[in-house]
Amino acid sequence: MSRSLRHGALAATAIAFSIVSLSACAAGNNAESLQVRPDNAATSVGTIKVQNANVITQAEPEAEGPAVVVATLFNDGTEDEVLESITLPGTDVQVKLQPAKGTGPVEVPAGGRVILGGEGNASAVIEGGREAAQDGNVQQVVFKLSRTGDVGLGANVVPATGYYKDFGPSALPEAPAATPSGTPETGGSETPGTPSGETPESPAAGTPESPEAGTEPQGTPETATAGTTG
Repeated sequence: MSRSLRHGALAATAIAFSIVSLSACAAGNNAESLQVRPDNAATSVGTIKVQNANVITQAEPEAEGPAVVVATLFNDGTEDEVLESITLPGTDVQVKLQPAKGTGPVEVPAGGRVILGGEGNASAVIEGGREAAQDGNVQQVVFKLSRTGDVGLGANVVPATGYYKDFGPSALPEAPAATPSGTPETGGSETPGTPSGETPESPAAGTPESPEAGTEPQGTPETATAGTTG
């Protein structure tokens, strides 16, 4: 083999080795050991998948009010499922489920999904949210479905700020400030006992009226007529 042919063969081998090495690196970046999972909790049981599960509390730490469970439930089966309940193991709180429209159960249609949380979606409200979960913790949440049964996972507990602002619960309305009892209302004061718009007459009742001008007092002796003899 000539020297030029040997050099060509070595060059081809080097190029092929480089391609194999690059392919191996690319495969390693997509390997299962390097999968990037979302921060929000997700799991699946049978044909039911639960994704983006979180427990969202009030935005302000001192605010009183409920919390909510938010999640997306997918039904890959051929039959509808009903979300019968959501429980938080380790607590005695109640989670109230409400469909997106009207009343009745929250359904997960076959081949479809249902979203919990956010405007226009179904809701799962936790009464006494502060007692049930604390921000920064992971709270176990169990979704009970009519056919699949229990689907549990650990959900992050986050306040309704930033990305979660539009999915959080409503705060309790503030009570109106109480007016001190017996405090007179502001405004013009009126004379007690005097009808509005009237002025008391003067002189007061029982006071003798002044004599009219030109009227002689009764009982005064008349003056003697000029020319009357004594």
